[in-house]
Amino acid sequence: MDGHQEPRPEDRTLNTPLAEALSVVLLVAVLVCAVIRPFGLPEAVVAVPAAGLAVATGAISWEHARAESAHLGPVVGFLAAVLVLARFCDDEGLFQACGAWMARWAAGRPGRLLTAVFVLASAITAVLSLDATIVLLTPVVFATAGRMGVRPKPHVYACTHLSNTASLLLPVSNLTNLLAFTASGLSFTRFAALMALPWLVAIGAEYVVFRRFFARDLNSAAPTPTTGAPPEVPLFALVTVGCTLAGFVLASVIGVDPAWSALAGATVLAVRALVRRRTTPLAVVRATAPAFLAFVLALGVVVRAVVDNGLSDALGRLLPDGTGLLALLGIAALAAVLANLINNLPAVLVLLPLTAASGPGAVLAVLLGVNIGPNLTYAGSLATLLWRRIVHEHDHGVDLGEFTRLGLLTVPAALIPAVAALWTGLRLFGG
Repeated sequence: MDGHQEPRPEDRTLNTPLAEALSVVLLVAVLVCAVIRPFGLPEAVVAVPAAGLAVATGAISWEHARAESAHLGPVVGFLAAVLVLARFCDDEGLFQACGAWMARWAAGRPGRLLTAVFVLASAITAVLSLDATIVLLTPVVFATAGRMGVRPKPHVYACTHLSNTASLLLPVSNLTNLLAFTASGLSFTRFAALMALPWLVAIGAEYVVFRRFFARDLNSAAPTPTTGAPPEVPLFALVTVGCTLAGFVLASVIGVDPAWSALAGATVLAVRALVRRRTTPLAVVRATAPAFLAFVLALGVVVRAVVDNGLSDALGRLLPDGTGLLALLGIAALAAVLANLINNLPAVLVLLPLTAASGPGAVLAVLLGVNIGPNLTYAGSLATLLWRRIVHEHDHGVDLGEFTRLGLLTVPAALIPAVAALWTGLRLFGG
């Protein structure tokens, strides 16, 4: 025995240039396949093997991969519960009731319909997450516009923009929020209080831009009021959602993970559907979107590999120091650019460890960038990618140039005042 100790498997890594190149290639492959979904396969089909390859080759140590999965585990569980809650709210008829309300309130006027879509999409995104707005509300908006005989484009575009912008308010509104919430160290209520003003400001800016950008579409139809009996309101679903929100606040006050409240709300609606034989245990499992949850975990491991192999150092040199107004603007702008380059979920995974030490202000500035910024490009967020597929399923084309022009107007118009509102809230209330 010469005293030489073999390195443990978790300590074995590739040499730096090769590990850096491999981790970047894997991340690009995962993101490209998430965008184009070859043969309609779920995102996890490429992401999970990519994560395994990163570990097997030593691009990321087993210890770091395990730590990243443990960090994301509670967040993914929370996301699963919210997805189930949204799905069974839809089964109870909540979104159909929303569509009927929009049609009646709009009274055939496209401008009023846009206002109704903004109100409902903002509320649904904030409470039931952006996935509910994309998957469940967007088809309802298509149907409502069709019944009214108005052009669907402004209203459908509002769904995708608000699934991003209106997801700023609560930790449960977006997967990026859940990650930022964990990193910020804020309570549920404190998080919501600091993000309330940026949320309102950003939505207001989007609305102003939409009214001007789509002025021709919004003035193209004569009023055709909707008639018929008002829809039945699904009170049980509404009460359950209300109790779940109250549970989030209570859990935050007493120091319990809000995920338990989400689980309770999801369980109530799922059990009700099972007892009434309106669903099956397999359908409940499918409502959690297990393939997407696996994708999120695998993507986290691949992103961690990229961070471990140099990206963290490079971005650390670009991030502004401090939490003054200019620093927060710089952080949010960098987050927005990165979200459009590598998607907002990898962007937030990369940036949160770099900003957490600067306090909640820097973390929330990252969140503003990765939530508002993706409205610029298709690849900016997974929600936008999903929205594009739903639009094509309804035989409605989306012009890339028009989408980008709208984004070039809305992103700075919403992001800059939202950051200013965040800075104001931090100065007034601390954080």
